[in-house]
Amino acid sequence: MLSSARHTDVVVVGAGTAGLSVAQRLTAAGLHVTVLEASPRTGGRMDTEVVDGFRLDRVGQLLGASAPELLGTPGLAGLTLRPFSSGVLVHHDGRLVRTVEPPHVGTHQRLMGRGRGPAHGRWGVGGALTVARALASAPRSLDQARLGAALARLAATPVPRLLARPERTALESLSARLPARTVQGFLRPLLAALLGDPDLSTSSRCADLALRAFARGGLCVPEGGAAAVPRLLEADLPPGTVRTGVRVTGVSISRVTTAEHGVFRCRAVVLATGGRAAAELLPGLRVPDFRALTVLHHTAPVPPPFAEPALLLESDPEGPVSHTAVMSAVDPSRAPAGRVLVGSTILGPPPDDVERRVRKHLATLYACSTDDWELLGLHHDPEAVPAMPPPHDPQRTVRILAGLYVCGDHRTTGTPQATLASARRAARALLTDFGVPDSEPTPQPAPLAA
Repeated sequence: MLSSARHTDVVVVGAGTAGLSVAQRLTAAGLHVTVLEASPRTGGRMDTEVVDGFRLDRVGQLLGASAPELLGTPGLAGLTLRPFSSGVLVHHDGRLVRTVEPPHVGTHQRLMGRGRGPAHGRWGVGGALTVARALASAPRSLDQARLGAALARLAATPVPRLLARPERTALESLSARLPARTVQGFLRPLLAALLGDPDLSTSSRCADLALRAFARGGLCVPEGGAAAVPRLLEADLPPGTVRTGVRVTGVSISRVTTAEHGVFRCRAVVLATGGRAAAELLPGLRVPDFRALTVLHHTAPVPPPFAEPALLLESDPEGPVSHTAVMSAVDPSRAPAGRVLVGSTILGPPPDDVERRVRKHLATLYACSTDDWELLGLHHDPEAVPAMPPPHDPQRTVRILAGLYVCGDHRTTGTPQATLASARRAARALLTDFGVPDSEPTPQPAPLAA
């Protein structure tokens, strides 16, 4: 294999989770890989800033605890995932509605050990039914049986069958199956948190996949911040594989041109950048629309009344906060000992007077004064999540032609787990074209809890 400084088997453009995962798989197959990243840091959107000992995620995307890609991606064996509590809190009609697991699921919740600690909370069918039971206690009674049955069916339905369903918007599909109050009171805020879509204009197939992952395993975050994922992937690569501060200006199947470092010659190129950057380097690729997210991180002198590892959803789309959580309760490593970290997400750009409005909203959600809360960080990403209106192919091709491949969240459903899946597909396509055996098995989903 070629291995000089400017000659390599494969150049991967982009050192986010997709690029690093592709590089890890190709390196494990015996290829010499060079990863070029324009920014001074790796990780892309899965970046974590450290401020006074607090770990603040840039985007704060939630992970599905049962996602097979997290269970089976090479390089992530040391990843520890911290689950949210099995129930969620929904701020609905001016009060919080608590969802609580039945004892046989909540008390004896199965946790699958990864790294140094607990990793995966399990909802299973019992958890899906519990959501419906809790919501049914709200005024005008939600249809618990229909919601529970819908989530249970999603949990048990194979992915190919979901992808074969007629495609509509999520709003049209869910409204045809469930009462409007159930959709607006629970499913809309949940999908807003998972996909950044407050209007439910996402493809029904993508929404079903997100709800299926939620019903099967609940939600979690990486211990130590989102950057733990790319950090582990990068650490599994040979020294010198990743080069940061290298801006790529042109690509072909045999060379990559950079602004500051000349030409890198190769046998194949994998574009693992965001959708807009990929289209600039490869004209003809569709540039998706994007959904913006704004994430705020506060610390409080004392824990709020609901300082538990639960995700708190806002059912009122006027917000401004879409969802929030006491992140130091979910993952204690994200805050110094004895300190409180609260993470909150706005769907879209920060509104005028964002600090005052968010503090006022958080005071309502947490039922306490927020006057003495300190803002640690505010991160706005105008292209945080690709929009996925119908028609949308969640498994868009990653092989443009032999020697040129594209992967990333814009080729799939926009979630971190799906990004890893697109990287796996790109690596397999390249290895097939090279005639190199791929010994990595396809990740299998974790079993449901009893």
